[in-house]
Amino acid sequence: MKSKMVWRNSPLDAVLVALSIAQFGVTISLAASWDETGLPGRAGSFALLVFMMVYNIIIISHLFTHQPWFRAAFLNGAMSMLNSSNIAQSVKAYELSHVRNHHRYNNDRPGADGTTKDSSSTYRDGRDGEHAGLMRYIAGGALSSMADLARSLFSVTRLFRVTADESAVRYASRADGPRAAELRQIRLDRLAHFAFVVGLGVLSWQWLLIAYVPAIFLGLALVNVQNYYRHFGAEPDDRYANSVSHYGRLYNLLTFNDGYHQEHHLRPPTHWSQLPDVRTRYRLELDEADRVISPVPAILGFLDVGRTQGRPKQTTATGTEG
Repeated sequence: MKSKMVWRNSPLDAVLVALSIAQFGVTISLAASWDETGLPGRAGSFALLVFMMVYNIIIISHLFTHQPWFRAAFLNGAMSMLNSSNIAQSVKAYELSHVRNHHRYNNDRPGADGTTKDSSSTYRDGRDGEHAGLMRYIAGGALSSMADLARSLFSVTRLFRVTADESAVRYASRADGPRAAELRQIRLDRLAHFAFVVGLGVLSWQWLLIAYVPAIFLGLALVNVQNYYRHFGAEPDDRYANSVSHYGRLYNLLTFNDGYHQEHHLRPPTHWSQLPDVRTRYRLELDEADRVISPVPAILGFLDVGRTQGRPKQTTATGTEG
């Protein structure tokens, strides 16, 4: 009974909370030990930092944006602040753009105005109705996100207020009460990340410049690889084929069913533990759709050499379905 009073969806989300707290603590430890660590240790520290950021963005914070873990709003607000520190961006801003933009337009192709409605669409900078080139999508997205990060940190000069020209304002609720709460949470997220960066700099400004900033850029680039291959070859106009799934048992065990991405697009509010049930519920429609099933996780999508642009041909995932 007590667990039902705490958890909005499932006590299983406690694992995600624990991972979030662990990342926060490990990041502090990496900064604190940098000066006493040799070159191999520093390389390992950098790799771990990148891994934690990528995992948090594509798994932990992504799940939180769709289904906040707690019943109490103040606990969800605190978790948003914690993971904003972990991923170097406001989780609430991430939620607004991802849930209200990406999941509304589903990686659409350019319209009559020559651009896409989905700001993260892989077609946005493409030519002749095709996906943008991988390197352009990766680098362009990472540089844009780094610019947003700098802007967020420098917003300390205006007490972290969200300005009218920021995308979060466009995606925020139109109702006065919820809108004010959402923009206030972004300010709190920014405050938390700014304080975290200052604290890390006090521990080791060398680590901050040599490891932390480059790790953020590389992490964002890898997240863009993930997003690119979650949609490359899919059909935006078909709700049963507008993204790519991977059904490897081990991957989905370690990533809270992240591979069920087509199912996630079908039912975005579904808790991660129920995504296999979505596949069962829509099995007939999914089996009839000309969709992409990748034999590898999206972040390794470049290994799926048989995948093509345009109307996709379904690839097989021999030995990986679960």
